[in-house]
Amino acid sequence: MKTLLLVFSLLFSLPALYARKSDCIPENLKCEHLINPIGIDSQRPRLSWMINDERPGAIQTACQIIVGTDSIRVVGGSGDSWNSEKVISQNILLTYSGKELKPFTRYYWKVNIWDKDGVQASSAVSCFETGMMNISNWQGAWIGDGRDINYKPAPYFRKVFEAKKNIKSARAYIAVAGLYELYINGEKIGNHRLDPLYTRFDRRNFYVTYDVTSQLQSGKNAIGVLLGNGWYNHQSMGVWDFHRAPWRNRPAFCMDLRITYEDGTVETIPSERDWKTSSGALVFNSIYTAEHYDARLEQKGWNTIDFDDSGWHGVGYRGAPSQNIVSQQVEPIRNVETIPAQSLNRINDSVYVFDFARNMSGVTRIKISGEEGTIVRLKHGERLYENGHVDLSNIDVYHRPVDDSDPFQTDILILSGKGEDEFMARFNYKGFRYVEVTGSKPIKLDQQSLTAYFMHSDVSPAGEIKTSNDLVNRLWWATNNAYLSNLMGYPTDCPQREKNGWTGDGHFAVETALYNYDGITVYEKWLADHRDEQQPNGVLPDIIPTGGWGYGTDNGTDWTSTIAIIPWNIYLFYGDSKLLADCYENIKRYVDYIERTSPEGLTSWGRGDWVPVKSRSSKELTSSVYYYVDTKILADAARLFNKQEDYKYYSALAGKIKDAINTKYLNRETGIYASGTQTEQSVPLQWRVVPDDMIGKVADNLAKKVAEAGFHLDVGVLGAKAILNALSENGHAETAYKVAAQDTYPSWGWWIVNGATTLLENWDLKAKRDISDNHMMFGEIGGWFYKGLGGIFPDPQQPGFKHIVLRPNFVSGLNQFEAKHNSPYGLIVSKWERKKKNIICNMEIPANSSATLYLPGNVKGERIMKLGAGKHSLNLEMIK
Repeated sequence: MKTLLLVFSLLFSLPALYARKSDCIPENLKCEHLINPIGIDSQRPRLSWMINDERPGAIQTACQIIVGTDSIRVVGGSGDSWNSEKVISQNILLTYSGKELKPFTRYYWKVNIWDKDGVQASSAVSCFETGMMNISNWQGAWIGDGRDINYKPAPYFRKVFEAKKNIKSARAYIAVAGLYELYINGEKIGNHRLDPLYTRFDRRNFYVTYDVTSQLQSGKNAIGVLLGNGWYNHQSMGVWDFHRAPWRNRPAFCMDLRITYEDGTVETIPSERDWKTSSGALVFNSIYTAEHYDARLEQKGWNTIDFDDSGWHGVGYRGAPSQNIVSQQVEPIRNVETIPAQSLNRINDSVYVFDFARNMSGVTRIKISGEEGTIVRLKHGERLYENGHVDLSNIDVYHRPVDDSDPFQTDILILSGKGEDEFMARFNYKGFRYVEVTGSKPIKLDQQSLTAYFMHSDVSPAGEIKTSNDLVNRLWWATNNAYLSNLMGYPTDCPQREKNGWTGDGHFAVETALYNYDGITVYEKWLADHRDEQQPNGVLPDIIPTGGWGYGTDNGTDWTSTIAIIPWNIYLFYGDSKLLADCYENIKRYVDYIERTSPEGLTSWGRGDWVPVKSRSSKELTSSVYYYVDTKILADAARLFNKQEDYKYYSALAGKIKDAINTKYLNRETGIYASGTQTEQSVPLQWRVVPDDMIGKVADNLAKKVAEAGFHLDVGVLGAKAILNALSENGHAETAYKVAAQDTYPSWGWWIVNGATTLLENWDLKAKRDISDNHMMFGEIGGWFYKGLGGIFPDPQQPGFKHIVLRPNFVSGLNQFEAKHNSPYGLIVSKWERKKKNIICNMEIPANSSATLYLPGNVKGERIMKLGAGKHSLNLEMIK
């Protein structure tokens, strides 16, 4: 018997013995750049993956995607929705091309790949789930509490229903004009903040999908919804006129709770007129200023089954804010980091000032006991007066209160007198480092009474910089803090004074963003906002979204080039052309408008070099350069999408603009543009407007100009975007590094040595205006570290880092440097270390990718090397 078992064992083992296991594993499967998303609306979702293969020269030679509704069959290699069959391709992103996707359906998928030796490997099974797919699939009605736009207390809603069968699964789909929190049986659903994300509400609205299976129970259940104003009903007064937005109305919502029972039947619990509504403890909320909460008015258990709602009122129907209700498939805003107070200053028995030792966007949570009716004010600010109180004078300048009932960045809590009260703003966020807590009567607080939460779009980190220069390390960290503080479903300028989606700030910082974070979903959302806001003639406002402000005289090319620059950068960093394709006609309308208004090829349409140190640069020069950039991107996109007539036309137009710029502004004898400011020299270099035979001379003049300034900056936002790249990419990396690592005024480092933990709005610490302490418009330096020192560049010919261009610079004064970037293909590492007269250079190229290494002129030996996937180490001798 034992012999027979051994024979059977050997027979069943033979296939395993002779089969070859691949060292290549497909992993990190994503749908629409998200992991296992639910509620997607796209009929052709993008499916992507990454190759884990540590062997030198690892590549994928072919791939196959299998999609189906039966996970077991998909595991076995069979899908009832799509089988791409074997595709000879190294691509790691394919668009679904199978049967029409059905709403409310979970699809399973996996990818098979073949490695460099032709050996097949399979991924684990991943999934995605469709949502409404079409507005006609909603069963719920849009409902509200019937109050007008000026009524301050927030509306609470509730409904009790009975699930009469055993529940298999349940999904909540909720669309809101305004903001919301959703509860089931007293439990808050999800950990998102400020949902749904801000859009142009009268043109596009988001709904969010939740898996609520675990929150429901057989029998009775209670649903609770609390609505906030957000940007939809802006009750605070400010110079940006959001209170006059054409969409403005009292918040409302539409919801379907879709339950699938174990017997296969489906029941939907919709928002309808059988819901009830009431006001409660949240007596005022403003996305711009703060929240006011009267704990005496709390209705305990308002979102539970047994709550007595006999005093609540009926609801009414509301019109949908738009007819474009789409799924929110964006990395959400969350309380990402918990930050305890680092110190507490007790000024007297009713005033305490908390210091969190870093600037941030977010909210605070207070736990406090006191006499009933005690009014507690929590003033959030970036600065202190000399007497220790919080100073708001640098950030409240655009607030236009009609009275003293809506103080800026100051939450108001009225104590219940029933033990400990706890409060955290639900529908607001602030920019702050310090919080002054003041009681109308004596209060007792300690350092643990107040906790801060760093709140922002929860994008995954994609990069890291480590160097032997502590100032550089701190500057990189501060840049990322500023970026995240200004990412709230769209990039903003500052998290306190404005919270506006300034277009210029957005594209100045986009490379810093994409080297450091996986932000594609946020930028796809924001560019959809651009398409919503664009006028038929092609014009864009310079804040997006907007309630109407921003279509002035200065919303020109240096700012609103976001429409071209950001889709192009997404294409370069991800190898995904969808956003560029979605925006193609918008870019074309934009460029056509400029051509109509500036037929000679030059334009002065723009804001110019905003907040310079002292020099003033030609606005026509810089605006015309951005006109060229947009036109060149349009021509390149036309070639990519095989639009030959457009390619010919816009290539010629780009050449015309370039010639017009150089004819008027370039002195070929001296190699100086216009008056020769740092900005005027660097912007044409950065954007490759300079004629090839003049690049060296123009770059030399820029380097001399910088040296004359003691390696200090004399630029505004346009020059700050350009100057480091213009130097390091044109033979002057040493000069660029001296500027980047400078620690005296004016420089980035000057902020850091003076205690900044984010980037500032003004080079001058004592400036009288433009003095936010958390701004991103000077943020290009965070991306330059990857480019100018690590030399990591995407290749436009093989985007997404399918092929990597490596141009490291081994600059004096820096002994160690390491840049890591997690690209769609995997981890890229550029690391070098100075060892006496040598440089030890270590490069890592991800599987299925390759690189070309261009060594700088200060090392001996071969200058250009081809690198395959894997780890590479070079010992380079420096030239004296």
